[in-house]
Amino acid sequence: MSETLARVLVVEDNDVIRDLITVNLELEGFEVHTAVDGHECLRRASEVGPDVVTLDIMMPDLDGWIAASRLREAEETQAVKIVLITARAQDDDLRRGRELGVDAYLTKPFDPTQLVRVVRDLAGVG
Repeated sequence: MSETLARVLVVEDNDVIRDLITVNLELEGFEVHTAVDGHECLRRASEVGPDVVTLDIMMPDLDGWIAASRLREAEETQAVKIVLITARAQDDDLRRGRELGVDAYLTKPFDPTQLVRVVRDLAGVG
């Protein structure tokens, strides 16, 4: 098997959406790891050292906003690229994402081709 393009952590509490993102990225050659909430995101990010994290905002317990903030605060994950994937696309949400240092923002429903393109760009594999 050929070498993977980059390591991606997919954080999504919805099984169907998580599987859709995972399959599309794996088909493109990415090594994909998953998490179902913000707590697991932080733990898995520390374990696998992802290049890119795709992060849902609306999740139980620890939401994507807090997870993104903690990824940026921790020395070991502050440089990871973050893509927010959410149904929330109001101006306040976009501004909050910019303030947190999020690298990209995709609105659900998203085009899987666009998702792959964004992840490739952020991972530096254009």
